[in-house]
Parts: sequence; C-alpha cells; structure tokens
Amino acid sequence: MNIILMGPPGAGKGTQAKILEETRGLKQLSTGDMLRAEISAQSPLGVRVKAIMDAGELVSDEIVIEMISNRVEQADCAKGFILDGFPRTVAQAEALDKMLCDKDKCLNAVIQLSVDEAALLARIEKRAAESGTVRADDNAETLKKRLEAYRAQTAPILPYYEGKGMLQTVDGMADIDVVTGQIAAILDKAAQAA
Repeated sequence: MNIILMGPPGAGKGTQAKILEETRGLKQLSTGDMLRAEISAQSPLGVRVKAIMDAGELVSDEIVIEMISNRVEQADCAKGFILDGFPRTVAQAEALDKMLCDKDKCLNAVIQLSVDEAALLARIEKRAAESGTVRADDNAETLKKRLEAYRAQTAPILPYYEGKGMLQTVDGMADIDVVTGQIAAILDKAAQAA
C-alpha cells in the first residue's frame, strides 16, 4: 500500500502517518530525512546532494526522485510507504508516477486532510494563551505563512490526482480516532480494488 498524505501544516498528517506505521506496517518517508541520511551515509548520491546544498542551491526533482526510488526498495518499505511533503508540483507528481510505474509499483491512494484554516489559527493562539510559551515555529504568524505557501505551491497538485480518480478527502478537523477511521476505510477499499 503506497499512499500520499496531503494537507496544510497542522492538519495532522504526521500523527496519521505514525498511526499507519504502527497499524499497517507502512513506512513514512520524509524527503528531508532521506536527504540528511544520504549525506550522513556519504553515499554517491549523498555526496552530490551535499555539494548542491553547500552551494546554496535546491536539490533537483530528478535527484529527489532518484532518492525516493532507492528508498522504496529498502526492506522497511516492503509493506508500502507514506509520502508526506512530496510531491509538491505536478512535474514532481508525474515523475513520481513514472518512477513507480517503472518499478511495477503504484500509488494506491492520495488522501487530503481537509481543515478549516481559521480553526487551525485559533488552536495555535489558544495553545499559546494557555501555555504562555510556544515553539518559535508554532505561532499564528508562522502558521499563516506556511498556509499561504501550501496554497500557492502544493494545493495546485490536488486537481492532478483528482483527475486520475485517486484523490480522497477526509475531515482533518475531526477527532484523531475519527480521522484514523476515515483513512482506514479508504485504504481498505483501495486494498480490495488492487
């Protein structure tokens, strides 16, 4: 079972990915973590990535796809994987589809956690008011910027997956157990169709 979790910051993607790892044996793949692991391992790909990043440049889509291609072949991805934070563009989505197809793999579901942005902002503000302290990246102003970036950069790929009949939406504002149940129903249905 290979899936993509989509949704703005604070939608609960990380929480749901952890639950899927525990309940279904899927492996959450973070491109940032993969980049750091390649650099740390000083693999040929890691050496290339380090040189690019040290030069202050962005790692190309081709390199990220190559990295994901290598990663999905590892033993801990045998039952499948969860992508969170990738793809962010239609070009990346198309490249991911091609790479998976070349490996005789496919995406089984693309799940969007739909949220009310005003409610997310209210949660952050309430948490800050109640605790008196808040992480530097966990404040309303930062969340507003991250939500804007999501709408501008990532949300435009939703129609791509919708056009392929793969996009499913769950209510990310519901209780965690309810969201988990909605995702489980989608994955059970996808497993039956496979």
